[in-house]
Amino acid sequence: MKIQFLGATREVTGSKHLITTDSGHTILLDCGMYQGKGMETDAANRDLGFDPAQLDCVVLSHAHIDHSGLIPYIVKMGFKGDIYCTPATRDLCALMLADTAFIQEQDVRTYNKKIDRQNPHKEKGKKYFVEPLYNQNDVNRAMKHFVTYGYDRRFRLFDDVLLTFTNSGHMLGGAICSLEIYEEGRWKRVAYTGDIGRKHCHILPEPQLFPQCDYLICESTYGDRLHDEQMVTEEELLGVVEDTCVYRKGQLLIPSFSVGRTQEIVYVLNQLYNDGRLPQIPVYVDSPMSTNATQIFRMYPDELSDEVRDTMRFDPDPFGFNTLRYITDISESKALNHKDEPCIIISASGMLEAGRIKHHVANHISDPRCTILIVGYCEPTTLGARIQQPGLQWISIFGLDRRIKAQITKIEGFSGHGDYREMIDYITRSLQVNQVQRVFVVHGEQTAAEAYKDHLTEAGFQNISVPEKGEIVEL
Repeated sequence: MKIQFLGATREVTGSKHLITTDSGHTILLDCGMYQGKGMETDAANRDLGFDPAQLDCVVLSHAHIDHSGLIPYIVKMGFKGDIYCTPATRDLCALMLADTAFIQEQDVRTYNKKIDRQNPHKEKGKKYFVEPLYNQNDVNRAMKHFVTYGYDRRFRLFDDVLLTFTNSGHMLGGAICSLEIYEEGRWKRVAYTGDIGRKHCHILPEPQLFPQCDYLICESTYGDRLHDEQMVTEEELLGVVEDTCVYRKGQLLIPSFSVGRTQEIVYVLNQLYNDGRLPQIPVYVDSPMSTNATQIFRMYPDELSDEVRDTMRFDPDPFGFNTLRYITDISESKALNHKDEPCIIISASGMLEAGRIKHHVANHISDPRCTILIVGYCEPTTLGARIQQPGLQWISIFGLDRRIKAQITKIEGFSGHGDYREMIDYITRSLQVNQVQRVFVVHGEQTAAEAYKDHLTEAGFQNISVPEKGEIVEL
């Protein structure tokens, strides 16, 4: 067989890894969208590196858009096979892919208006405008291709290919994908981690041990970093809330991914509320997708952590409390920009590239009473990353330069990705290291990937590489 690395190579978006077996089966591990560079990613997303009509199936590790976001596009371009994932991943994809289609249509509309203004004397017949990668109809068609299996159930993709999903602890429905491919008179075992979660997460169980493999494709988002301890994270959050909302009487803005991160932050605030430690201030989750995603989390209590299930014995809704409101209506969202009272606003997107939070930040970034709290990884080119640059005094948002007077702070501990120590511990507990013939480090900026390669070497792994985009490896 051969593996071609088509995305998330020396970067953290666009996960796509194409396996071609000796018998001719083509299996795509994830079908992620490039994110974080606005319309600059359009060409990269259209250039798949393979013909969707010739693809047999997709194996999807989880629903995050950098792993699933191009599924409707490949269906639009002729893909007719099945998409294998867990039930929760399928439910979250229905929500997240629809939202992505909507955002694309908005972005394209804005971009085309700008191009139209820049070209008042258009050459007749010349096409200046761009179209979205896909629309809601494409999403609806794509959802018909999903086939779901639960965790720890070994099933057959083809006569010579087996697949098992193991809970990765990264997000609801997230899975390690373990393939067994019969070639040359033996079963070759390939494990793809997707994204690996934390050993200690509030709302999800820790990653479960996955089957032995011969070849490992492993993420490295935090391959060069360590996270704070869990309790430190809770106390840090409470400290930021008290400093911003109690002492400075300002508003705390938290850019957060709608699925996973938002629910974890809400759960921690819920625990602080139950303990009587959360100040009596309004808390708003301003995101229709976050609201809908939280409903999906409520549908899968058996896939939540023991801590959440213990909480549910006396608190039936661990994602809701008296001072919390979920906002979906756009007029209510806009009204938040005119509130002067101390409050917490949690809203997408987590990297500040789009969504309602970008408007809230634009309206409050020049207010010294306010705080913008970053709670997860931001790709280097995004607004969420740029806003954290030390000493930065001005930043452009929606084409206008804004003076930065609000406090910009960060809490690493809410990340859904394990740090290098957590990932190494998890992998070495799952695998007999000396049986792993090759390791491929993906889904990490080059510095993180190279550092993680060194950590893997220290742990006893051999034949480790950091693939380049388009690289093909024979196994």
